[in-house]
Amino acid sequence: MPHIHAPLDPIASLQRNVRERGDQRYLTQPLGDGQARHFTWAQASDEARRMAAHLTSFGWEPGSRVAILSKNCAWWFLADFAIMLAGHVSVPIYPSLTGASVRHILEHSGARALFLGKLDSDDWGAMRVGIPEGLPVVRFPLCASGELPQQPVADWDALIARTAPLTGERARGGDELATIVYTSGTTGVPKGVMHSFGTLGASLGILMDDYGFGPQDRMLSYLPLAHSADRMFSEMISLVSGCSVTFNESVETFVADLQATQPTFFISVPRLWGKFRQAVAARIPPPQLAAMLADPEKGPAVRRQVLTQLGLAETRYALSGAAPLSQELHQWYLDLGLELLEIYGMTENMGTHASRPGKGRVGYVGQPRPGAEVRRTDEGEILVRFPGNMRGYFNDPQRTAEVMTDDGYLRTGDVGDIDADGYLKLTGRAKETFKTSKGKYVAPAPIENVLCGHPQVEACCVTGVGFPQPFAVVLLAADAVRSPELVQSLDALRQSINATLDPHERLDFLVVSAQPWTVENGLMTPTLKLRRSVLEARYAPHFERWAGQGEPVVWAE
Repeated sequence: MPHIHAPLDPIASLQRNVRERGDQRYLTQPLGDGQARHFTWAQASDEARRMAAHLTSFGWEPGSRVAILSKNCAWWFLADFAIMLAGHVSVPIYPSLTGASVRHILEHSGARALFLGKLDSDDWGAMRVGIPEGLPVVRFPLCASGELPQQPVADWDALIARTAPLTGERARGGDELATIVYTSGTTGVPKGVMHSFGTLGASLGILMDDYGFGPQDRMLSYLPLAHSADRMFSEMISLVSGCSVTFNESVETFVADLQATQPTFFISVPRLWGKFRQAVAARIPPPQLAAMLADPEKGPAVRRQVLTQLGLAETRYALSGAAPLSQELHQWYLDLGLELLEIYGMTENMGTHASRPGKGRVGYVGQPRPGAEVRRTDEGEILVRFPGNMRGYFNDPQRTAEVMTDDGYLRTGDVGDIDADGYLKLTGRAKETFKTSKGKYVAPAPIENVLCGHPQVEACCVTGVGFPQPFAVVLLAADAVRSPELVQSLDALRQSINATLDPHERLDFLVVSAQPWTVENGLMTPTLKLRRSVLEARYAPHFERWAGQGEPVVWAE
């Protein structure tokens, strides 16, 4: 029976870090123009305790919900700590939602107050209308500009300056609700996933066993903190390990922030891992890089140089999650000397599978983490029972019952295969399989996974409901230039994929999208997952015309 680490307590860990390393740097917040503000553990705790005292002054019942709407920043952490210390429940909100989605989350959760922080101006303009009248708002430094005439508004620094800190040891029970994380909405209205201090703590304990984080580690926080991945791997892990965290200032400064931080631990998603490779390919043609890496004399220096340019030369652990990596992309990083480890989980279970150092397998998302029980239905759906499983969907017993079995297993909705050693290979989503006009079913995910192995393919969607054969819409890298060579390369990929598929699965043609797929235009979720139904609805009017062109590669106008 594998060892299972005892659950870890974020609040107790914060207080321990203040005692043991209070004067050590914890958080680094860029302020623009090369300036930054640094927080020691003691300073971070002091501000969090002052804000916690402000929250307790309202006299709300314990477990009241308090929302956070901001891009990643130091005050996001501090606000979350304050909510925990005050005995309440945090409700993170993605910083790129519509006003209607913001209002739904605030009203559905019954939020009593809102912390408001960094937002893009366009996003803020759309989201501001979603804040209900009368809801108290606390503005972070670097907060989005714009009036909130219908709200009682206070500034973080002003409240900190005039409020005495909450004193004494604070504790939260394992059964107490810690946070409600609203899903990114790939399948409809966001659902409020409830996690207790017990579910968070159980997953944290296992993570510490898997990777052995410590005070010497450095992390860059840039994936949305409203999503469970960065919340666990930067905020929560920093609390229980004592490591330092630097925040990404903006998309434009991401590469510079990564190089300045030199993280020892780094987590990303397949689309961004692909962008890193594209950036390298723009400087060194792939055939040339492959030849250099194969040279036993030059290879080690080239690997070090490329990883240094990416800002990953000091990275002990590099993880990829949110979607399966293409095998070709995964192998590219292994050839580069970076052991990229896949992990698997969802908001509802805080991650049930992990590839451990030295034990990763290309094409697999890892083995069950200690304490995870996994079974596969006759239809291939993966079910998991795990100490990190959610407590249910907030105020939604019907949808909770739909995803939880009577004996406590979570229906993941993912279809996969499990080998003799317990390694899981994901092969698609249970509800994404579609039928062609020939009455044959096609699972898009495995085909998409191979398509995304092309150096210039950033994302793709295999579709074709009601057509004789499936086809794929692909999004190319921003710097990709239409050329006969690129067309030939894409068609060669299509043909090589078709050679591995059953006749009814073979791709009739590829369509190169003319527009980007972004969170802003609704085609991607905030965690950069494809909104398949939205994309298919947007492109459906063109399907017949594209199919009628009879070309293996079609360029959309």
